[in-house]
Amino acid sequence: MSRIIACYKWVADEADMKINPDMSVDLSKAKGKISDYDRNVIEAAVQMAKISGDLAVTLTFGSPKAKLSLKDALSRGPAEGFWVNSEMAEQADGAASAKVLAAAIDKIGDYKLIICGEGASDTFARQVGPSIAARLGIPCVSSAIKMELSGNEVKVSRKLEDGIEIVAAQLPAVVCILPEINRPPIPGLKAVLDAGKKPTREYKIEELGLLDSDLGARNETIEFKAYVMNRKNIVLDGETAVDKVQALVGSLKKEGII
Repeated sequence: MSRIIACYKWVADEADMKINPDMSVDLSKAKGKISDYDRNVIEAAVQMAKISGDLAVTLTFGSPKAKLSLKDALSRGPAEGFWVNSEMAEQADGAASAKVLAAAIDKIGDYKLIICGEGASDTFARQVGPSIAARLGIPCVSSAIKMELSGNEVKVSRKLEDGIEIVAAQLPAVVCILPEINRPPIPGLKAVLDAGKKPTREYKIEELGLLDSDLGARNETIEFKAYVMNRKNIVLDGETAVDKVQALVGSLKKEGII
């Protein structure tokens, strides 16, 4: 029985985000959550495993805070959870995260399919999935809205700007999915209770043959601020609806919109 690995990221919940007077973003009191798009990843892995008879497992790279994610992830159906625990995860960019996840996947072994989100809900950099594939030397298919296993390959429908492309990739492979691939259900009470009984495995960076010095970010966030949308608040007067429509059309023409 091979593994179908769902990679997910533990991110700050934007609902707890605070905007300071200088428009800087304060996440100091933000709780964590599984990235919105990665809930689709976990559901996709569970669905594929049910069809193929393989084992759906989860994998995340995170600081000690990410331990809270394991039960949530497993309540969504996977049989086992893997977690690479490192404080370095808080500052890691896509390249460093992919390096760690690829090393963990090598350590886990016996994998058939690796599923990632097209991007994470905090940065949406879209780097990790393709970088994992490059490090493992296996194919990668992105922008997936449908996939099915067929023999020793995975068939994927990719959403493009002006159409749908259907491709096939040899297994093992990495598939990066879009949210419309499924609708992840909210776990019920029994699933949440059962999740606490499922096995988990914690790795340290050193166990993967890596050092903290290997995980330095290549990208640096210089500034992260909210933005203000200024509206003109134009009120269009007119005695009748026709007058108001004419005023609207005139205003849009003046702005060069029509």
